[in-house]
Amino acid sequence: MNPSANRETGAVNAQGQVERRVDSTDYRSSAGGGLDQKPVQVIHQHHDSSPDSKTSGGVLANAAASIASTLESAKEAISRK
Repeated sequence: MNPSANRETGAVNAQGQVERRVDSTDYRSSAGGGLDQKPVQVIHQHHDSSPDSKTSGGVLANAAASIASTLESAKEAISRK
């Protein structure tokens, strides 16, 4: 990918979140086929849901805690039967 060919713009969406739009090119090829190129636009959105989730590690920690809670609830529901 040629980074100088990408164009980036910033804006605020309807939810009031800052998002960056990057125009780029998607390159795909299949076995026995040729190279397929098409223009795409990638949208990066910043989600600030809690102070602990400012990094991807915080997001993963929140997801792991949610999964653990769900599994614990399921265990309790099964053991009551």
